[in-house]
Amino acid sequence: MSENPVDPGQPAAPPPPPPQDHHQSGVAAQERQWAMFAHLAAILGAILTSGIGGWGTFLGPLIIWLVKKESMPFVDDQAKEALNFNITVAIVWVVLWLLVFTFVGIIIAVPGFLITGIAWLVLTIIAAIKANDGIAYRYPFSWRLVK
Repeated sequence: MSENPVDPGQPAAPPPPPPQDHHQSGVAAQERQWAMFAHLAAILGAILTSGIGGWGTFLGPLIIWLVKKESMPFVDDQAKEALNFNITVAIVWVVLWLLVFTFVGIIIAVPGFLITGIAWLVLTIIAAIKANDGIAYRYPFSWRLVK
C-alpha cells in the first residue's frame, strides 16, 4: 500500500477512473449530441423561418444527416428520423391549408393545426431527450420517406 503524501499515515486514494467517451447506451457523447441537435434543429428552423410545417423544420435535420451520415451511425438514424417526421408534418399542414378554403375544412383545419403543432413540439422535445440519452427514438406518426 502506498502512503498518502499529504497525510503519511493514510493510504493513497485510488486514481480516478479514466474519462469515458461512451455512455451506458454504448453511443459516444459526440454522436448523442449531434443526434439531439438533429431533432432540435427542426424547432430552430420553425423559429427562424416559416413556422411548423414549413421548409425550415426539415432543413436542419437534412443538413445534419448529409454531413454526419457517413461518420456517425446513430446520427444517421436519428437525423433521418427527424427528417421523415418533419416532412410528414409538412405534408399534413399542406393538406390542412387546402382544407381551409372549404367551409367544412375550416372546422377541421383549425383544430388540426393546433393538435398537430402541439404534438410536433412535444414529440420533437421527447426525441431530442431520448437521442441525448443514446436511445434511438421512433416518432409514432411518421412516414419513412428517406431511407
